[in-house]
Amino acid sequence: MHDIKLVRDNPEAFDQGLALRGLEPQSSQLIALDTQRREALTRQQEAETERNALSKQIGKAKASGDEDAFNRLRTEVDRLKTVLEEAGQQARHFDETLSQHLAALPNLPEEGVPAGEDEAGNVEQRRWGDPRAFDFEPKDHVDLGEGLGQMDFEGAAALSGARFVALKGPLARLERALAQFMLDLHTSEHGYLEVSPPYMVRDEAMFGTGQLPKFADDLFRTTDHRWLIPTAEVPLTNLAREAIHPESALPMRMTAHTPCFRAEAGSAGRDTRGMIRMHQFHKVEMVAITSPDESAAELERMTGCAEKVLQLLGLPYRVMLLCSGDMGFSAKRTYDLEVWVPSQKSYREISSCSNCGDFQARRMNARFRKEGEKRPLFLHTLNGSGVATGRALLAVMENYQNADGSITVPDVLRPYMGGVEVLGA
Repeated sequence: MHDIKLVRDNPEAFDQGLALRGLEPQSSQLIALDTQRREALTRQQEAETERNALSKQIGKAKASGDEDAFNRLRTEVDRLKTVLEEAGQQARHFDETLSQHLAALPNLPEEGVPAGEDEAGNVEQRRWGDPRAFDFEPKDHVDLGEGLGQMDFEGAAALSGARFVALKGPLARLERALAQFMLDLHTSEHGYLEVSPPYMVRDEAMFGTGQLPKFADDLFRTTDHRWLIPTAEVPLTNLAREAIHPESALPMRMTAHTPCFRAEAGSAGRDTRGMIRMHQFHKVEMVAITSPDESAAELERMTGCAEKVLQLLGLPYRVMLLCSGDMGFSAKRTYDLEVWVPSQKSYREISSCSNCGDFQARRMNARFRKEGEKRPLFLHTLNGSGVATGRALLAVMENYQNADGSITVPDVLRPYMGGVEVLGA
């Protein structure tokens, strides 16, 4: 959510930021609504002040027995009551309308984010690892998993439809091993607090992190009006909502391994084969909540934590700085980690780490107070995949495959696999 005061103070910069997002100027409309809201509030306050003053005069007129003055003052008070009610209704109307307009607008890119319309405008920052040179034609993860008899898309489709999969046996254990490895790494070495959050949340939580109202069609909703989480970012970040936190509690770093549920309404026809884009998948999420002064450094740290996962797994990847047109709704700066997928001969996203600034904090009223100061400030929130376990699984399968269709287990995962070194049929 944007601060209307910042829009009033610098409308040109606000519209320029929206232009980088591919949106038309909005400042004049927002300022007009804010002006009408403030004018209505002024009328309401003036009528309230005048009514209070006349009410005192009514008491004096009644005490003195001046019936004419009493009736005249009472008539004027009744008129002011009507003015008060009308001004209050107008103020609420303009406030709600302004809030709706502000809530529909994405965060503005911060300085240094490259301008661009889509992923073609993203800028590579660095690479790690070299793609493996196979002496045979590598298979994709679907052929590998089905060849092992441990990946069942048809059975899952019979249960749930397209974009679902059932993993079995050692392959299911390998996915679990990935999650355990990531959680252990983030909690023991990176200082994140493990949390087991709810998988269903209310409207307010989805609004707080920016999924609502804009992306309702990409979400799943229960019959009792709760939402299945599209990512653990939603419950973890909202744990800070509606509160004023002491500066000494910052930074708050949390991690969770949860299922994620996405309708993928906006991606029909994309990545229909395999586990790249699913309605249900698992992910280890990282969330950091910190002060404005520390959020830029926290983003670099978080990105490094996600990179460490891929480095220990021995998976080649690259880091991309997303352009203004490819960032998520709530982000002001985002790094994507893209892992090498041999069957596609390309890098594919496996983690996205974003600094949202105070955008989400304003939506959920999450603040902190500096020591010795009275006025609370809005927190900065960050989130990142650390990493998506399903995509990590397919990356391990494809990068560690053997000519006979078996899969070598990366060294770092073998303790979680009971010492198993190779997955075979």
